[in-house]
Amino acid sequence: QVQLVESGGGLVQAGGSLRLSCAASGGTFSSYGMGWFRQAPGKEREFAAGISRNEIGTYYANSVKGRFTISRDNAKNTVYLQMNSLKPEDTAVYYCAASRTSWLGPYHYWGQGTQVTVSS
Repeated sequence: QVQLVESGGGLVQAGGSLRLSCAASGGTFSSYGMGWFRQAPGKEREFAAGISRNEIGTYYANSVKGRFTISRDNAKNTVYLQMNSLKPEDTAVYYCAASRTSWLGPYHYWGQGTQVTVSS
């Protein structure tokens, strides 16, 4: 069983930056594809970014492409999401997730989420 704990959320002005972290424990981190998802109020959870086990493959939703960067440090059992040029529409609870199969999914383990609020 993998436990995931996100951190780094907060309140930021539009145009600003935040870096989210997700620390994993209880499993072999390097064997999991990892992803970041987000859920805005009144909306369904949506995929934001994913990264392969070996860090070579990354994939982004069109809405964040060019502004967000996903990365991982397998030695630290941590995945990151660097978010730049933030917009009010990026306001959401951000979740990290781990997949036993592929960073394309399905995802089997989820963190509790961290709130990101972007003010205009």
